[in-house]
Amino acid sequence: MATEIKAPTFPESVAEGSVAAWHKKPGDSVERDELIVEIETDKVVLEVVAPEAGTLSEVLVEEGDIVQSEQVLGRIGAGSAKGGEQQSEKASEKADAKAKSEAKAAPAAGGQKHEVKAPTFPESIQEGTVATWHKKVGETVKRDEVLADIETDKVVLEVVAPADGAIAEIKAEEGSQVASEAVLAIFTEGASGAATAADETPAASADDGSGDEKIGDKILAPAARKLVAEHDLDVNKIEGTGKGGRILKEDVQRAVQAGTAKKNAAPAAAPKQAAAAPAFEGERPEKRVPMSRLRQTIAKRLVQAQQTAAMLTTYNEVDMGAVMDLRAQYKDTFQKAHDVKLGFMGFFVKAASEALKRFPDVNASIDGTDIVYHGYQDIGVAVSTDRGLVVPVLRDTDSMKIADVEKGIVDFGKRARDGKLGIEEMQGGTFTITNGGIFGSLMSTPILNPPQTAILGMHKIQERPMAVNGKVEIRPMMYLALSYDHRMIDGKDAVQFLVTIKELLEDPARLLLDI
Repeated sequence: MATEIKAPTFPESVAEGSVAAWHKKPGDSVERDELIVEIETDKVVLEVVAPEAGTLSEVLVEEGDIVQSEQVLGRIGAGSAKGGEQQSEKASEKADAKAKSEAKAAPAAGGQKHEVKAPTFPESIQEGTVATWHKKVGETVKRDEVLADIETDKVVLEVVAPADGAIAEIKAEEGSQVASEAVLAIFTEGASGAATAADETPAASADDGSGDEKIGDKILAPAARKLVAEHDLDVNKIEGTGKGGRILKEDVQRAVQAGTAKKNAAPAAAPKQAAAAPAFEGERPEKRVPMSRLRQTIAKRLVQAQQTAAMLTTYNEVDMGAVMDLRAQYKDTFQKAHDVKLGFMGFFVKAASEALKRFPDVNASIDGTDIVYHGYQDIGVAVSTDRGLVVPVLRDTDSMKIADVEKGIVDFGKRARDGKLGIEEMQGGTFTITNGGIFGSLMSTPILNPPQTAILGMHKIQERPMAVNGKVEIRPMMYLALSYDHRMIDGKDAVQFLVTIKELLEDPARLLLDI
């Protein structure tokens, strides 16, 4: 029975793609998970691998055709379904070549070969980026030692060694896009650096299985190779900006626009005809780096929040004197009893939990034309890392003690900076708190975290003269900001919610007495 080869499920923002390159022809035998065809979208090139081993019996779309998400591209039949004697000979030759290669590698490597695959991504993640290879080809590694990091738009996933040995071949270079369970490398069990290095044989023009093609000294990405052929360009005249000088689609497009890579291109105009560049003294360095997937996701969600919500912000100020006095009085006892420092965030989380119970609209979310009222309080706490802002969620904060809140936040902060947070720890949440005060912010307007309808912004504690009982006193004051979705929350409720938090913090006994 024939097995259908389908296009990947495109992300919501991608409507369609085009067939960039077929790596197999009808009649060719394929192995399970072997690359068959590449689909190029306006953002990424997606790889389609064989769902089963067999023979490519039918190609339904040609290179350059436009395809939709999950469209059938071709079919795979049984191993001997097509090709007859010629196919058998090809398969036999391929098997002989493979056997010779394995025989050659066996004495040096002395172990079984494994495919190192990307982790299985959750349903909400379509693909990831190879962020870092911690080991090189031929470098000896131990079982469960980290080989590579895969960066998704939410977390960094580690890929570990399946056994003691060494990497024989890397199929996905740093910066390349990979799908769930895509083959990243070939790993040789028990191999040494000298053994794996011997397996690498240079070729003048070869396909390495990852979709890249080497022509002379140049390595071309699949999409770049297609453009070069269409415009009849000389690859030696194109400068690659990818990893290791790899020529990307953007490099070819620049060469086409400049007209400098034609095979019979006229020599460049004399320097005297070129416009004189402005003269500057001293160095003016620039550095261009690709935006990380996490940063891309953050940017997309922030713009989405501003475009889809009727966002307003209301402000108030709170006298932090009572909380600071309580903290100063009990911080040493608290740390000895709970092995964690007593900070300000614990008070804000508990105050917000109480206020959310009193104002259920602030604890709700919008789902299409429905309003979802949550009978629990899951509060996300924004944590800044070198990779960007992440928002892990504290669950059921109403039933948590202040010590539990502080421990949870410390743990989140440490694991966020190490890239160890799990996806499930950043999903959900009914309300968010962000603290710009730790960086010195005196006032700001926080942006909503969809589908939530409100977010609380904390700021720097600043001593200011205040009128207290008819007298001017210097008090430690903090500005609070509540951004809210006016489609869901009325201004009256937003203001009263923020006033409730202010009252609870200025008189912390209210948190204990539930008043």
